[in-house]
Amino acid sequence: MKSQIAMPIAIVVILIAVIIPLPTVILDVLISSNIALSVVILLAAVYLLNPLQFSSFPSILLMSTLFRLSLNIASTRLILLNGSRGMSAAGEVISAFGQFVVGGNYAVGIVIFLVLIVIQYVVINHGAVRISEVTARFTLDALPGKQLAVDADLNAGIIDQQEARERRAEIGREAEFHGAMDGAIRFTQRDAVASILITLINIIGGLFIGVFQFGMPVASALTTFTVLTIGDGLVTAIPSLLISIAGGLVTTRAASDLSLGQEVSMQLFSNPKPVYFGAGIVAGLGLIPGFPKFSFFFLAATLGFIAFTLAKAATQREAASTTDVTPKSAADMSERATSFLKIDTLAIEIGYGLISIVDVQQGGEFLNRIRSIRKQVAQDLGLIVPPVNVTDNLKLAPRQYSILLKGVGIARGELMADKFLAINPGNATETFPGTPTTEPTFGLPAFWITKDNRERARMLNYTVVDPATVLATHLAETIRSHAYELLGRQEVKALIDYVAETHPKLVEELVPKTLSVGDIQKVLQNLLREKVSIRDLVTIFETLADYGALTKDHITLTEMTRAALNRSISKALLNDQNELPIFTLSPQWEERLNQAMVSGESGTYLALDAKTFEGLVKVLTEVCQKTMAAHWTLLCSSGLRFHLRKLIERFLPQLAVISPNDIPPNVQIVSLGVAGQ
Repeated sequence: MKSQIAMPIAIVVILIAVIIPLPTVILDVLISSNIALSVVILLAAVYLLNPLQFSSFPSILLMSTLFRLSLNIASTRLILLNGSRGMSAAGEVISAFGQFVVGGNYAVGIVIFLVLIVIQYVVINHGAVRISEVTARFTLDALPGKQLAVDADLNAGIIDQQEARERRAEIGREAEFHGAMDGAIRFTQRDAVASILITLINIIGGLFIGVFQFGMPVASALTTFTVLTIGDGLVTAIPSLLISIAGGLVTTRAASDLSLGQEVSMQLFSNPKPVYFGAGIVAGLGLIPGFPKFSFFFLAATLGFIAFTLAKAATQREAASTTDVTPKSAADMSERATSFLKIDTLAIEIGYGLISIVDVQQGGEFLNRIRSIRKQVAQDLGLIVPPVNVTDNLKLAPRQYSILLKGVGIARGELMADKFLAINPGNATETFPGTPTTEPTFGLPAFWITKDNRERARMLNYTVVDPATVLATHLAETIRSHAYELLGRQEVKALIDYVAETHPKLVEELVPKTLSVGDIQKVLQNLLREKVSIRDLVTIFETLADYGALTKDHITLTEMTRAALNRSISKALLNDQNELPIFTLSPQWEERLNQAMVSGESGTYLALDAKTFEGLVKVLTEVCQKTMAAHWTLLCSSGLRFHLRKLIERFLPQLAVISPNDIPPNVQIVSLGVAGQ
């Protein structure tokens, strides 16, 4: 509450000083406060670690300038009204600066005042204004790049949403601060000009008032009003100079973990050699005839002592580091060696011709697509996709890319970065002029076309997409197909901890009393292998807790879990009429497969000879080709389902194999035929 009323009170004080004649005692207090405030601001600027720690500096700069100008008005009023009374007309502070600081000599005072103004206006203010202009310009120019870098780190998984918001807010504050400083620093520049004009007006006005109104002799009036005016100018010029220096320090301050004094001393005296040379040069100057030998020799001795101390400290540090060199070097070598073992879980390598697709500075959008892919996969499958590392590989062809899982390529394709892909979804009858190719994700016929031909291709029922979308689609489908390989024990443990936050009793009963983390991992992998979402972890864990005490067989637990998730499984297979189109195996084939079931030490599996397996794949392929449906779904018995799916997944990856337990009672089933009949 107190801090909220401080600024209104300061504004009221400024208005009072401008409008109402102040007693000399109050003016002395205000002038002293102005000097103290400028000293505090300068010291605060010296101890800054980051310019944003003093983000209110532009506002303080404006308020302090107005405060000084109001004091100029108040002191001018007292000097002109009470100048006939002598040197105490405007208070003790102005009198002290006019008499003691400049010895009562108005000529000396004028020279000192002009020197201060020249230093402030020509050197400090001009430099600070130029630095503020350049810093503001470069900060604003770098703003889009910094924001894109934050988005890229977020998409790559290096930072989370909260840290991304904090970084964006800091970038915005930095741009606003330097933009405000670019304008606020000019107040101090014009303040110096105003000080000169106010001083001239006071001297001329005081001379006329003293001579014509007070009847003072010309010499006496000139001395009195000039000394008081110079004192007034000094008490406002010195704080203005200090704040100008503070403005330059704040603008030039780079972000660091050390204060300005610590940083300067560490960098200036980090090497003793320059200090040794400096001591020698200063000693040489002392040998020149006519130069004060004591001053130069004393300074040379001081620098030599500092250099000797720095050299001794450096030798001690080097000796201490040499003592630990063997174990430290061994540890460093071990750390460097283990860094070579790191493998990115997911990575994309691109040829140099595709760099424009991923480079945000060239308008590439693919890094933004990665974020969307990770979010969509998490929503669809319940899997947290690890960060995707994107690098270029000169071994690849310029237009080629490769998708890697744990360092091994699992998919690849070719793109034309400067063209668009026109895909034939099946209803485009006319051919299209372009470079023929095959869509890498689903193997559909397509053409690479120029930008000008996009609308024409759409009119011919082609689906037109840009290269970044092609790559993103391929990556997304590859992740879905290999989702089960991305789920390790560490990821399962993270999912268990997530459920434990809201259902601690469930997790306590399940792990490790009923099942181990490895058992749960195998069940979840079995579900993801068939693209069944594991997002409903509570239902999955409750099912495992119920049946895990009865059996540890992963296949049985998977089938029980699928039965509990039957609504979500069947929902993904429904057509537009909310019907479940399926086909079944003929009784002969189902009997042959049941007879081929073998139980061994490694579990139950289908043992088919090559001829029987080839015939099975053939009949399933034929019925799929005859079926015009968005999804191919095969219905078989629950005991056969898992093993049949595992047997044919390599040859018919798009074929979903379900059992009656996977179908809720309220779902309408539509039979599309019988395979092998």
